[in-house]
Amino acid sequence: MSTEAPEAPQAPEAPRRGTLTSGKGRLADPIFKWVVAACGTIVLVILALMVIRTTTEAWPVFAKEGFFGFLIGEEWTAGGSRTEITGTYGAWPFIYGTLITSVIAIAIALPLSIMVAVYLTHLAPRRIAKPLSYTVELLAAVPSVIFGLWGLHWFLPNVMRPFFEWLEGAMGWFFLFEGPVRGVGYLPAGIVLAIMILPIMTAIIREVVAVQPLEQQMAAYALGSTRWEVITKVVLPASFSGIVAAAMLGLGRALGETIAVLMLIGGSQGWGASLFGTGSSMASHIAATFGESSPETRTGLMAIGVALFLVTMIVNILARVIVWRLGQFTGDAAV
Repeated sequence: MSTEAPEAPQAPEAPRRGTLTSGKGRLADPIFKWVVAACGTIVLVILALMVIRTTTEAWPVFAKEGFFGFLIGEEWTAGGSRTEITGTYGAWPFIYGTLITSVIAIAIALPLSIMVAVYLTHLAPRRIAKPLSYTVELLAAVPSVIFGLWGLHWFLPNVMRPFFEWLEGAMGWFFLFEGPVRGVGYLPAGIVLAIMILPIMTAIIREVVAVQPLEQQMAAYALGSTRWEVITKVVLPASFSGIVAAAMLGLGRALGETIAVLMLIGGSQGWGASLFGTGSSMASHIAATFGESSPETRTGLMAIGVALFLVTMIVNILARVIVWRLGQFTGDAAV
């Protein structure tokens, strides 16, 4: 019988420090961390430079009109000076045109996007769902100028104008539909904007709806719920934050859209409550007048750009607050 003691197991060799395979000495992790941090910082720096530069360029207009006077002023009379501000600059007609067309677009596109997303994920047969999904997403690749040309030369005279004339005859007593029907205006621009933002909103909402837990839906079916009840009481409430995110993205595009709105909104510098009225948005007015403007007028257009950034920021903050407040009750406030 052997009396030799068994050899003690050897401790594993500690990894060498400073290599890609070591523990605390990894190089990949800190490099990745700094690269990602640098990318995030660059985005913030670019945004800050844009705000500072445009605000600096527009400051003479703000100094003359006052910041809030510029935002709520209704008269825009551009001057031709190179060294001073001689005109009168009020951006409210353009702010109103931007807001009203964007609200029309969201009011039309959001329900349609939700219905299309629900149909593609819960109701459509597979042989139809995929081709239809690709078709909807293909609309997002169409340039905005094509939407503008199509809306101005076909959709407006053949579809929208006959409908507007009927609507004015039936609802003309209401201030929003007070005539006359001019063809171009806030409502045509808003409807075409709705078609433009529909694809991206539908794509986001479809993905959010599709990933909702199947167990919850099966549990609702087991309790006797109908398909309509499962969709409206289980799927859509759980998808609320994603729906709001899609609406925010669509609203952001609607607020900044230029060419299609320029073709369809009418191009006037007035404003009115009727949706059949003509006007201008902030982006369309900048695009229409920047090329032939004087140095003084370009300063006013820079001020409109600052106002557009401010409106977009306020709308996004409000949307985030809505998601956060309602998410406290649904447990989904992180999105």
